[in-house]
Amino acid sequence: MRKLNDNYIELPRYKVIFLATCVGVIVASMFYIQPIENVITVSYQIKQSQTAVIAMLTQVSYALGLLLVVPLGDMFNRYRFLQVMEAISICSLLLASWAPSPVIFALASVLIGLTSVGGQIIIPYVAYLTPLKKQGPILGVMISGMLTGILFARTFSGLIAAALGWHMVYLIAAVLNFLLLILIHQWVPNDPREHGQDISLGQLLASLPKLLKKYRYLRSSAVNGFAMFGLANLFWSTLAFLLMSRFHYGSAVAGSMGLLGIVAIFAAPFIGRMVNLYSPKQNIVTSIILAIVAYLIFGAFQHSMVALVIGIIVLDLSTQFSQVTNQAIIQSLSRTENSRNNSIFMFSYFFGGSIGTLTGIDAWSHFGWAGVTAMAVIFVIVALSAHFAIGEPEKLG
Repeated sequence: MRKLNDNYIELPRYKVIFLATCVGVIVASMFYIQPIENVITVSYQIKQSQTAVIAMLTQVSYALGLLLVVPLGDMFNRYRFLQVMEAISICSLLLASWAPSPVIFALASVLIGLTSVGGQIIIPYVAYLTPLKKQGPILGVMISGMLTGILFARTFSGLIAAALGWHMVYLIAAVLNFLLLILIHQWVPNDPREHGQDISLGQLLASLPKLLKKYRYLRSSAVNGFAMFGLANLFWSTLAFLLMSRFHYGSAVAGSMGLLGIVAIFAAPFIGRMVNLYSPKQNIVTSIILAIVAYLIFGAFQHSMVALVIGIIVLDLSTQFSQVTNQAIIQSLSRTENSRNNSIFMFSYFFGGSIGTLTGIDAWSHFGWAGVTAMAVIFVIVALSAHFAIGEPEKLG
């Protein structure tokens, strides 16, 4: 590992891959509950609606963590802060694996959601350590790690629960995170800032709206991320209904469609290189065009399974062009405020995804695929509005 000027560090390839793995393993904890909700319901003999509330608490606490925990990366030594978060995560997973009652499991789920934001501590930290001209490909690898964690968390959880019981899902996850903590301590470089910034917690949180006002391109990235992840979740939340109505396929096929996300995982590093080769403005336009093309495919070839698969791949690529490019933009705005900038962007990103899920299901229930398409048009208009009204930089930095 070679130290460069201005606290930049040239991370070896294996450490970049390791840090991307950390992002994936940490964020995966939040998604273990999704395939095993029915098993948990039976285990605790509670209503499905009560289990759904616990799953929702995990998502809500993650969103709160994005706003309240991730900004602390600008306040504390991130090398130590990440290890503290991992230690709390391990305790949370152990609590979930033991939980004798739904109340204790709900408490553990809240803590799991809060500590799952550890990946969003790593991403700005890696960007801080990396010279600007090399950030694109490395951020692409980080996003690949995050996507891999999300994609395989559900499969891991379902298989382990079926073979060993759902409690073992969280126990094995705790062991994996413990091993990760040991490696983080040994392999992750210490924060060159040593103690972060001399700023109080109140000042740190109060600065979030000020940063949104201060940085024009943070605003454009936040709106674009909101719209593009909203477009993605709009489709994924209605895919099961679409498959049933058009092709008479059940939820198993809908779930297997998620594996097409592997294409986006492998594409993310390539997209990262595109960020370095072309302007962020061009890449954001590409993401919007790909989303429009995907929905045109969904509409024009309504009874073709092959077209549906192609459309899903195009939509996934659209989402990744947006995510990787926006990450590169916000990490280039400020080295001293990049954790807070990332917090604002990711909160907007996941908020857009939540709105896409809610409006997608509601639109389908009232108007079918025509309603979903109408909502897609609205999200595209939001993305285009941000592009033309606020814009993106011609180059990073």
